[in-house]
Amino acid sequence: MKSQEQSPTSAPAESAGESAGESAGESAGESRTGTFEGLNDKEVGGTVVVSDDAIVLSDFSSDEGPDLHVYLTSGTDEAAVAAGVEIDVVAYDEASQSFALDGVDVTGYDTVVIHCDKAKAVFGAAALA
Repeated sequence: MKSQEQSPTSAPAESAGESAGESAGESAGESRTGTFEGLNDKEVGGTVVVSDDAIVLSDFSSDEGPDLHVYLTSGTDEAAVAAGVEIDVVAYDEASQSFALDGVDVTGYDTVVIHCDKAKAVFGAAALA
């Protein structure tokens, strides 16, 4: 009985700890950056830095939209936006903006998208490297 109890508890704890440590080490130590490009005849510019706890926009500008949001996605089409994570409302006319990523796992996403939810249109995106 003791060996059965120790084996399941110690083995998963070790592998969960190693895996959590590896992912946390990889994402915590590295930020990914990108430069926005306008899409669908819209103008979006500036840079973005994504860490495991925040998204920071610098020198940001965008065409005005009625309901602009920032998303983490794996692409730039509507399907990618629907499958992505909505982060927050974004102001089209504020050059510097920051968004907390409380509880968001950023590892599965490679693009930051500026999307107008009301018009269901991608205004621009930044591929992360």
